[in-house]
Amino acid sequence: MATSFEIHTFFYLKSSTATYSLYPKLPSRFSCQSNAPATFAPPLHATNSELEFCKQERTAIRLGLPSKGRMAEETLTLLKNCQLVVRQVNPRQYVADIPQLSNLEVWFQRPKDIVRKLQSGDLDLGIVGLDTLSEYGQGNEDLSVVHNDLEYGGCRLSIAIPMYGIFENINSLEDLASMPQWTNERPLRIATGFTYLGPKFMKENGLKHVSFSTADGALEAAPAMGIADAILDLVSSGTTLRENYLKEIKGGVVLESQAVLIGSKKSLTQRPGVLDVTHEILERLEAHLRAAGQYTVTANMKGNSAEEVAEKILTQESLSGLQGPTISPVYCKHSGKVKVNFYAIAICVPRKALYTSVKQLRSIGGSGVLVSPLTYIFEEETPRWRSLLKRLGM
Repeated sequence: MATSFEIHTFFYLKSSTATYSLYPKLPSRFSCQSNAPATFAPPLHATNSELEFCKQERTAIRLGLPSKGRMAEETLTLLKNCQLVVRQVNPRQYVADIPQLSNLEVWFQRPKDIVRKLQSGDLDLGIVGLDTLSEYGQGNEDLSVVHNDLEYGGCRLSIAIPMYGIFENINSLEDLASMPQWTNERPLRIATGFTYLGPKFMKENGLKHVSFSTADGALEAAPAMGIADAILDLVSSGTTLRENYLKEIKGGVVLESQAVLIGSKKSLTQRPGVLDVTHEILERLEAHLRAAGQYTVTANMKGNSAEEVAEKILTQESLSGLQGPTISPVYCKHSGKVKVNFYAIAICVPRKALYTSVKQLRSIGGSGVLVSPLTYIFEEETPRWRSLLKRLGM
């Protein structure tokens, strides 16, 4: 069935205070036909009320993910490990889906745009760095952190100064603030892309003679070029700072950051289905992250009873597991009779204690030791879910 539509041409003028649409008395138009299904978008000259109506009409739940870089790759890997595979038909497209979550759209955006669109209501959930949330969310009460540590994207927002010149013996924020060089006429100049968090941090720490200049990328060159005295930037290992003869100072860390899952409180409480989808995503994330680095260790052990075996195991500190060992009888048939001479033990052990635990298990009679990595550990209810509901007043 063919679909026809009309396009009305117009143009508008925008000033700093208002937007004026200028329509000809007889707008030019042309008609097209297509065999594709019809899709509709708000008219370019839609009024505010019409645009609001279009927003209200949206029924799909929207999750914003970083579109480029290491954060994007690690986000997709984490979701895949949680059995939430993002299906993107075309890598050039900015929209995708997750087959395991019905009625969910994935939108690839710049991290700062994810935060902005959560505030505007164009997204419901998003994954960004805590630094991005803090800088562009600016304390907006509608933004709620659903999961505060996804265990990747770790870095810190930190002040760095030159290792040489007047800064050679400056090693703390207190030292930096007390330098006599800084006055109203000649303030400490800091280059940064964090123009909200930077001034906020300086004000909270009592530094008065400070000015900020906006800069993106290659901030490490700013002091050497004479553009700034110091920089405020994200630091991971600190190698880039050292290679450019810069150093961090005591008390100069503005924020410790990592990837976080965030949501709009308005969407969580008012948009149908968002809370249920959030619950499932959160449970999958929690179960996978809790299991990371954990192993199941199973073995057989001789004993007269499960209690006797349990007592042996619990004498070893590294064999206590999450809540205690699971012990089951091993049934064997001897001379036509079924007997229990062995018990099977199963415990959960962290990677760093794995070999020690195996040695201790064998030392008390364990044999046939098997080790396998854990994929998920589901709790009865995740603490972060209870915390979220409390913050939402539910």
